[in-house]
Amino acid sequence: MSSPTLTIDLPAIAANWRALDALSTCETGAVIKADAYGLGVARVAPVLADAGARTFFVHSAEEGVTLRRVIGPGPAINVFSGHMPGDADMIREGNLVPMINSVDQLLIHVEALPGHPFGLQLDSGMNRLGMEPAEWAALRDIALAQKPTLIMSHLACADEPDNPMNAMQLQNFTDMTEGLDVPRSMAATGGTILGPAFHFDMTRPGIGLYGGLPFVDATPVVTLDLPVVQVRDIAAGETVGYGMTFTAPAPMRIATVSGGYADGLIRAMGNVATLTHDGHKLPLAGRVSMDMLTVDVTALDEVPEHLQLIGLHQSIDTVAGFAGTIGYEVLTSLGPRYDRVYLR
Repeated sequence: MSSPTLTIDLPAIAANWRALDALSTCETGAVIKADAYGLGVARVAPVLADAGARTFFVHSAEEGVTLRRVIGPGPAINVFSGHMPGDADMIREGNLVPMINSVDQLLIHVEALPGHPFGLQLDSGMNRLGMEPAEWAALRDIALAQKPTLIMSHLACADEPDNPMNAMQLQNFTDMTEGLDVPRSMAATGGTILGPAFHFDMTRPGIGLYGGLPFVDATPVVTLDLPVVQVRDIAAGETVGYGMTFTAPAPMRIATVSGGYADGLIRAMGNVATLTHDGHKLPLAGRVSMDMLTVDVTALDEVPEHLQLIGLHQSIDTVAGFAGTIGYEVLTSLGPRYDRVYLR
């Protein structure tokens, strides 16, 4: 078999949700956008629902409809992008809750779906989505009269506990919502870890569920094993791969393994990353190509059938570091060509 194997530990996702849930005394939701961070919403969502999640968050109405088909009626599905033009039928049929981000979205929603539930997103300083303080002040009484189900905001620097932006945003959000009889939410994974001041009425972890930072105590979720296609011996001075970017300093043994940027393995990690076997770190030699990696296996007495990129010895964030990116990008880039194995 030449396809890499992506193993996804579903009980680990449930364990991570329970661990994050235990960090607060409020409700814990689950962010499951981008096809459950690339791991498959059809397999992940039921596991989170069984673990106790009753509120889910997605990016778009389209994602919400897909999730509703998976989990059925009952759990709330909140849509971060709010109510976009043309979303009304999906929001109604999927019983979705758009997080309204602007005056325009509120007008669209109350005109298209009067009486249908909605939430509100406020911009506490990130300048990405949500109503800014002046807009909120002008709209507040009108919006509250429609009885929103949730008021939320999002932290820009929650993965940096000492960043003063966290305290500033917390104060802004508190000032905008103090005294309102509406549930509030500010904390994703990083905010959950920051502590009770950020928890309000609901936390909504995302990346931590899937084994990523800043949840350092997460149970690993993903293992990625790449099959060895060919092994060759090369002499000192020979080059490897496109562009001759790697030159052998001595006689070496090179394994060509299946997996490349068409599988979401980021090209920027070439000549920097390592794969592993039984704890041995085995460096890449040359560029990441579309379908193949070339790996220095000189240190091994015997080359196995597979080498591991993500697993016990290298987390998704370790691999992200090779390419100068973050674990989110690694997870959501994993493509459709993997043989996906789900542990239950």
